[in-house]
Amino acid sequence: MKSIRMLCGGLVMAALSLSAQAHEYKAGELFIHHPWARATPPGAQSGGVFLLVKNSGDKADELIGVETAAAGTAELHQMKLENGVMKMNAVTSVEIPAKGEAELKPGGYHVMLFKLVAPLKEGDKFPLTLKFKRGGSVKVDIKVEAMGAKAEAMHVH
Repeated sequence: MKSIRMLCGGLVMAALSLSAQAHEYKAGELFIHHPWARATPPGAQSGGVFLLVKNSGDKADELIGVETAAAGTAELHQMKLENGVMKMNAVTSVEIPAKGEAELKPGGYHVMLFKLVAPLKEGDKFPLTLKFKRGGSVKVDIKVEAMGAKAEAMHVH
C-alpha cells in the first residue's frame, strides 16, 4: 500500500513538473507555446518578448495587441532587412494563418517593451495579455531567459 502511494505521489509530481516546463496556453483555436523574454542589463529601458502561436482552426487569426504592467508601453514590432540595413518598425498585427503558425522571435516579429518598470532578470516571470482578433484575450506568464537565449532553444516544433 505504501509503495502504491509513493508511486502515485511520484506520478503526480512528474505530471506537475511536465506542465510547469510546458509553459503553454490556449485561446480558442490558438495554442501559445513558451512565451519568453531575454534578461536585460541593469538600467535597460526596453526588452523583447517572443513566442510561438499555432492555429489549429480553419480560419486565420491575428495578434492585434499586447498589454503588461511590466512596462509603460508594449507594442508589436517587426525586424527586417531593407537595402542591407536591419530596421525595426511597429506593426498593427501579426497574422496567424489557418492551420499554420506565427513565431515571434529575435530578428523577426516580436513584442517590444518600453519603459520597463524593472530590469528583466533571468528566472523571473511577469504577466502579459495577448489580444487576438478572433481568439480573444489570453493572459500568459513570460519566462525571463538568459541574455543570450536563442529562439531555437525555446520552441520545439
